[in-house]
Amino acid sequence: MLRISAVSYLNTLPFIYGIENAGFLNPSEYKLSRDIPSVCAKKLENNEADIVLVPTAAISKMPDINIISDYCIGANKNVLSVLLVSQKPLSELKNIYLDYQSRTSINLVKVLSKLYWKKDFIWFNSLIGYENKIKENTGGVIIGDRALELSAHYKYKYDLAAEWNNFTGLPFVFACWVSKLNINSNFINKFNKSLEWGIEHINNITPNYPNLSNEFIRNYYKFNIDYNFDNKKHDGMKLFFKYLKEI
Repeated sequence: MLRISAVSYLNTLPFIYGIENAGFLNPSEYKLSRDIPSVCAKKLENNEADIVLVPTAAISKMPDINIISDYCIGANKNVLSVLLVSQKPLSELKNIYLDYQSRTSINLVKVLSKLYWKKDFIWFNSLIGYENKIKENTGGVIIGDRALELSAHYKYKYDLAAEWNNFTGLPFVFACWVSKLNINSNFINKFNKSLEWGIEHINNITPNYPNLSNEFIRNYYKFNIDYNFDNKKHDGMKLFFKYLKEI
């Protein structure tokens, strides 16, 4: 039985829906867990999962892994769910809290700060509840469902995928499906058909998010998340890896 670890965010539900409902995979073939991005990466590193939707920053440090799917969590411009938020404009910020749930967003904001915004910040690691400390000249990176639900609490919001696109002209890849194993091609084929089926049936998904309207969720899937791991996204990911080495 293959162990699959997927991110437990709204943007991943089409993948999970497809894996569990498309009918291509037999439930006896896999065990699915839902984790925050940093835990997905740790499970891959510690060989606690076989197929992982892993944050791209983790991929840059693991040369012995295989990308096994043409689907990813990506954004061509505004993603809405990966934000630098604050009560003051970027030019007045001195400190930034880094979301404990994601390595990729942490590295992305550092790349943008160094190479695009040309600003030096004092970085703070965060714990649960750090969102309440975002005030005055202190900003914070917030990702995932919390970003969607809490963004209205802050006066200034900088969408990190949009900032990356403004900087590079390329889309950004936040996570993709990888494995350390040489998995049977038949399983990989069925796995990818399941992901494709889930994306094609997004309108059948009924997420339970009381703070987000159904219209907002549909628009989020339609206009903000792009699941196709196309050539431009490959280029964007390679450039991100290059910039990570530079900083």
